[in-house]
Amino acid sequence: MLVIIVILIGLIKNKKKLIYIAIGVLYIISTPIFSNNFFKLVEGSGNNDYRKPISAIDSADAIVVLSGMLEINEMGDSTYVEWGDPDRFFGGVALFKAGKAQKLVFTGGKMPWDKAKKTEGEVLKDYAISNGIPSEKIFVTKDVENTADEATAVKELISPSKRIILVTSAYHMYRAQRLFEKQGIEVIPYKVDYKVSRNNEIEIMDFLPDAESLKQTETGIRELIGRLIYYFI
Repeated sequence: MLVIIVILIGLIKNKKKLIYIAIGVLYIISTPIFSNNFFKLVEGSGNNDYRKPISAIDSADAIVVLSGMLEINEMGDSTYVEWGDPDRFFGGVALFKAGKAQKLVFTGGKMPWDKAKKTEGEVLKDYAISNGIPSEKIFVTKDVENTADEATAVKELISPSKRIILVTSAYHMYRAQRLFEKQGIEVIPYKVDYKVSRNNEIEIMDFLPDAESLKQTETGIRELIGRLIYYFI
């Protein structure tokens, strides 16, 4: 949007330099070589950050899996689920089966405009039961709309437990961990859903812009803006 605005200003003011700068910026942020390296920084510390084996994760009071991986469609009495990033769910289930905690917590993600009756956490609980997790070991928070809500709801649900394994996408972990720690909860991070490979070699296609890379750059920028906002509140 900012690029479009700059181009429009350049057209209105007859400033070709602004147009050239805007096009150049759009080209750069749309290339895989820029987008991938930028997103590595958002996910963690570049090539040194990667998904840890479960054996390297310490035990805790609860495993908390954050929402943000499902689209729930209800047709009559039937519920149809479209998976986006299932790594969070399967990561949480794997941690529980490895005996890392005796509680598996899903957050009740649900936006105000969402027409589905079930929250994401309720749907995930059903899937966890079908994957062999005892229902009495699974907990779902109240309805939540964002990460700050999730941190507050989890504290209310698991109190007085103070130590959790937090499962979320790698790019989202920094912000999520800070918000949970603000609630007085000790967090063991378990990053999943890495978007960028750590060992790809550079090739000619990395210098050609594409929509997927532009979207990835935009996701990274949105995450950084979220971190900045939550830093001041």
